[in-house]
Amino acid sequence: MSHSGLLWKPYGIHLDAYINVFKNPSIMAGFRNTVFILVVGVVVNMILTSMAAYVLSRKNVYWSRLLIFFVLITMFFNGGLIPMYLVIKGVGLSNSLWSLIIPFAVNTFNLLIMRTSFMAIPDSLEESAKIDGANHFVIFSRIVLPLSMPVIAVMILYYSVEKWNAWFYASVFLNSRELFPIQLILREILISGSTDSMTGGADVSQMQQVVQTIKYATIVVATLPILVVYPFLQKYFVKGVMVGAIKG
Repeated sequence: MSHSGLLWKPYGIHLDAYINVFKNPSIMAGFRNTVFILVVGVVVNMILTSMAAYVLSRKNVYWSRLLIFFVLITMFFNGGLIPMYLVIKGVGLSNSLWSLIIPFAVNTFNLLIMRTSFMAIPDSLEESAKIDGANHFVIFSRIVLPLSMPVIAVMILYYSVEKWNAWFYASVFLNSRELFPIQLILREILISGSTDSMTGGADVSQMQQVVQTIKYATIVVATLPILVVYPFLQKYFVKGVMVGAIKG
């Protein structure tokens, strides 16, 4: 920040900014809240989305086309923020981490992608399983899910990124600061510059540089975990997306 002109050689590696970031109790609480939202939320997302996609992908389900039409309607004409807030407040989920999980249990776009992937599985496998006495739960858990691992990995990635980066609804539904997720804490730091608890005993003349360094370190800390997860799912990503893109 204080250097002018070209910088050919780094001055050195200093981890003081990261140490100060991890000393901030708000950031650590934000990490805990975000991990809870991510783990529990993705589990709920995958269970409900996969089960709904299996039902909608069955060709012999009565009113299946009407159900799909209803899903599309809810995708393009959602209830909006105010009705959602009133429902959450009415059922007692206001100022709770569950308000960021239950209302977003199923993403319609992800549901349609997973349904398309399930429809690509040959009918002969299901018919053979039924001849052997398998019910829908066995077919779903032992045939459909194992054969759909690429799209499941993509759905996990989509939902994980969505949960990790979410801050808007948290700012609406949460009042207690100790419940804020990491992205909402990061937003406060970047917009309001609330880094007083992390600047330590920095000199007044260098305060601006210290504040900027703290902000950059916070961005890295808030972004790095989700970047670490991506390489493990990347090999499934293209295949899973293409399954949902080219099938009707």
